[in-house]
Amino acid sequence: MHIIDEAGILALATRLQRLSERIRKQGHEVYQACGIDFDPKWFPVIYALHKKSVLGVMELAGEIGYTHPSTISLLKELEKKKLIRSKKHPADERKRLLSLSSQGQLLVAKMQPVWTLLVQAITQVTDTRNNLFKSIVEVEQQLGQTALVDAALQLQQKRTGG
Repeated sequence: MHIIDEAGILALATRLQRLSERIRKQGHEVYQACGIDFDPKWFPVIYALHKKSVLGVMELAGEIGYTHPSTISLLKELEKKKLIRSKKHPADERKRLLSLSSQGQLLVAKMQPVWTLLVQAITQVTDTRNNLFKSIVEVEQQLGQTALVDAALQLQQKRTGG
């Protein structure tokens, strides 16, 4: 047992990050085993552009739920790998429109059967008594209704009688 495990729910974000990194690393191993050079951290951008064809940078950030700087960082990597292309927005030259390059589209075609495998494998691993994926959906909904800071401050007011 790690010291972080002893912290219990206080270390929830740390434990989720650790689990995320483990799943990402093992996902990378699956792609490699299938002969695909792909870093799973690129998945949200590749998948969003696969589904939506063309997106502006801010639209893309909203679709994947990442901050603008995090999105830009991923876009730079993907542009360097020639998996996406960008062009200026016809109505506003300050904005860029993003899409998969032909190389990116070929990559997606190769990855789709692997995605089917990953869905099955991840479903198998997460299909526990408490089903991790369903729990994540529930917690995301809860945080959408009540922010953690609001819940903590309400508890503090109850304790102090405020």
